[in-house]
Amino acid sequence: MKPGYKQTEVGVIPVEWRAESLKGKVAISHGFPFSSEHFSSHGPYRLTTPGHFYEEGGFRDIGEKQKHYNGLVPSGYVLHPGELIVAMTEQADGLLGSAAVIPKVDGYLHNQRLGRVKTLSSEVELGFLFYVFNSPSYRAKVRETAAGTKVKHTSPKKLLEIPVRLPPPPEQRAIAGALSDVDTLIGALDQLISKKRDLKQAAMQQLLTGQKRLPGLHGEWELTSLDQIVVRTTGFWGAQDCDDNHPRRAEIIRAGDISPEGKLTATATRFLSEAEFSKAKCQLDDLVITTSGNGLGKVWWCDGRTNVAASNFVRVLRPIKSKAQGRFLSYVLRSGEASRQLLEHTATSAYPNLRPSFFSACWILLPPVPEQTAIAEVLADMDTELAALEQRRDKTRALKQGMMQELLTGRTRLI
Repeated sequence: MKPGYKQTEVGVIPVEWRAESLKGKVAISHGFPFSSEHFSSHGPYRLTTPGHFYEEGGFRDIGEKQKHYNGLVPSGYVLHPGELIVAMTEQADGLLGSAAVIPKVDGYLHNQRLGRVKTLSSEVELGFLFYVFNSPSYRAKVRETAAGTKVKHTSPKKLLEIPVRLPPPPEQRAIAGALSDVDTLIGALDQLISKKRDLKQAAMQQLLTGQKRLPGLHGEWELTSLDQIVVRTTGFWGAQDCDDNHPRRAEIIRAGDISPEGKLTATATRFLSEAEFSKAKCQLDDLVITTSGNGLGKVWWCDGRTNVAASNFVRVLRPIKSKAQGRFLSYVLRSGEASRQLLEHTATSAYPNLRPSFFSACWILLPPVPEQTAIAEVLADMDTELAALEQRRDKTRALKQGMMQELLTGRTRLI
């Protein structure tokens, strides 16, 4: 064993640290069951729910989904900025035991199924507890001791009985400060990403409707339909195993393989005949659109990868080069107008399907091909910038997880 460390029930820790439960050092109290008859879209109080927690911990602003409360509030059930709360019911997968700090906004209520955390001893720092509660090892213990089958739940007693690693208070403050700095950076990146997304949406609205024209580009726009500017083909599913009739192995795009942002997230491997592959294959500048299921209308622009084909749950749209540019159309098909057209041309049933009228109706505003190309390049550059920021944020999150593992176990010491 490394000098200066000792073996405990929670593993090897520094000799100055202790391994013990939080019982007697921390109190966790239940919330109040506020009556739904006083819920409203506006009011003096904000209802706090498990929806305010991120899976990895932290407070989520739910925006327009925020419910307010207009009734009388019992004394002691209004949360204050900076207070620590913990989710004691897993209303969504991964939320059980997640901890969050109330933001600098007055009026959040201590609702049922949420635990309010207070320290009873100077041996424990609240800021440090936030990271302990959100650590993978603590959350694993919470799930292990949880009750319930369909919906898991825990209690203050169970949470306080879980043994944790406790460094001296000055080191707790140093650890919390270091991890808080990383959280601040992640928050700043989240805000920047949100701002860039808003700017992109504004740019799409202006550029795709002709409200704003790029310098040096002229020509009339026309109102047209997809059927007039693309060739539609239906995909194939193919055989799972190779045989003489299906010798070509291909990556098949299914309805669930396209993200709302237009990224290809997965594919299935299937074997097609050469004729099937020739009809269903995707080539550079093609579009693949989902035409059935819950992900109706999601679009992927083919960036030139080979050996990719469409399943029978999507359609390939091949632009007629003299009329349309595929990447430009991919932005049109993810625009607000496209969303409105999807609602209008979707067959309402248990399994929604896109009607042929979506493709035959004249709702596409189409500039000349050079202007389509220029607009697509501007929006693609914005996408590239967004992707770089998201990658940086994801790397920072991964760095934070590594820091938590090192700092909360004492492997790396700050003081």
